[in-house]
This record gives sequence, C-alpha cells and structure tokens, in this order.
Amino acid sequence: MPLIREEMKTIDYIYALPEGERAELIDGAIYDMTPPSVNHQRIARELSADLTNYIRKNNGKCEVFFAPFAVFLGNDEYNYVEPDIAVICDKNKIDDKGCHGAPDFIIEIVSPSSRNMDYMIKLFKYRSAGVREYWIVDPDKQMVRTYNFIKNETAEFTFNESIPVGIYPGFELKISM
Repeated sequence: MPLIREEMKTIDYIYALPEGERAELIDGAIYDMTPPSVNHQRIARELSADLTNYIRKNNGKCEVFFAPFAVFLGNDEYNYVEPDIAVICDKNKIDDKGCHGAPDFIIEIVSPSSRNMDYMIKLFKYRSAGVREYWIVDPDKQMVRTYNFIKNETAEFTFNESIPVGIYPGFELKISM
C-alpha cells in the first residue's frame, strides 16, 4: 500500500488561522502552539529586559523581539517560526511583518508540549538557517543548553549560573526563579 503524503502547508495557512490560534511552520509541516505558562512568560520577560538593557547601555545596533514575533526562515513559503526571544542585528531583515532570514540569537523556553520541537527540530532548523547562537531554557530541569554555531560549541548551565552570551563577549545572563 502506498504512503499517503500530507500536503505541505505554506505561510498562507498560518495567516488563515482563526484569531487566537498560533502555529509554526517548518519545512511545510504545521506545529500547533499552546499558550505559555506564567513561569515561561516571567523568564522570557526577564531575559528580554536584560538583553534590551545591555544593548541600549552599549549603544548596540541589535534589537530584541519576543513572541509572538514572526521569523521567516529562508526565502521560501514553508518556514515560519515564533521564537520566544529573537535578537536581530541586521535592520534590513526587519519589516512590519517580522524578520526575514535568520536572527543572530534565539532563545526558546521549553514547555511540556514543545520539548521535542525545541531540542530537535528547531535546533537543526536554526543551525541550518544561519542563526549564530541558540539557547534552550528548560524550566523543569532548571537548565540552559547553549549552542554557539559560529564556534561550534555547546554548553550546559544550571539556573543561577552566569551564562556567557556568545554574540556579546563579556556579557552574561543569569536565570533565577
């Protein structure tokens, strides 16, 4: 019996979702998103604020965005993600719809429903799309796994440890709950 191939979706499918529904699109496959927990939101808020303050204090050219914020990975109609936090240093990638191309730095905060997505699917997709640095923040394990794709380095940190930010040498972030 032949396998039935599911039709690849495009970004138009994302824009046609009913109000309040969110999903991501990776290589034409749809991944539904559940609303984040309060703890998830607190972590995202603090990390976004720390990054924004650092960039402002140092007159940086990068900008911090947080979900829901559209990132169109690649130049196709089959990849659309909403990272929890995205740092974008090339203003030419940003327009009213979102970011077109790979952000410089992405942070995903793991939810029970996003574990496989963040640790496997997005890890591969972000690396191949040209993201320079990717962090996976896991509140259940109170761990942060960092990937510096430029230096081909991976590290793990516990919450409350200072975590070096690869795109900003000398700058560190700490997650406390």
